[in-house]
Amino acid sequence: MNSLIVPDALADNSVYGVRQMQYTVNGKSGQNFIDAVAMASFRQAVAIEDTTSSYTAVVRARQVKIDELAEALSYVAKAVGSLDHDAKSSTKTKIDHASRVKEIANRYGVSLSWDGDKMEFGNLQKAKTNLQYAVDREDNDIQQDIVTLQSFITKRDNAYSNAAKVITKANHAASSTIGNIGS
Repeated sequence: MNSLIVPDALADNSVYGVRQMQYTVNGKSGQNFIDAVAMASFRQAVAIEDTTSSYTAVVRARQVKIDELAEALSYVAKAVGSLDHDAKSSTKTKIDHASRVKEIANRYGVSLSWDGDKMEFGNLQKAKTNLQYAVDREDNDIQQDIVTLQSFITKRDNAYSNAAKVITKANHAASSTIGNIGS
């Protein structure tokens, strides 16, 4: 926050021997100290808010990815479940919505071995494992993203709170000073 505020001494302007100052906040000059600190705090909060919004979009995109991978996994798992326990490795099984599964796998770089709209038993097991791994990896990443997002939200809330405290203390000091003048 200090880099946002630049003090400028006012030439030949003092009150009872105390040199008066004005402050520049992000290029906007002529601010008193309270306004400068509050302005800098609000600017910091807004910057964090912008970052939070961007990060929220990343988390939403990752959730869409998880949902699509889980959709593909459900079709593959259904095909695995339809096989008998005596299925041979060369047994080919048709996958429901194979084109959708292929589209999702290609989009997210999940390796699947196809024979048209069918898969051999061994490839089906590998497909299920690969898709499950992709879902788990994204789920772990989204958990880390959520922790980071919560950190941004806390920082943003603290910045707004600090700005409000500065303004409250300045108002209290001004009220106290005015009250003392009247005594």
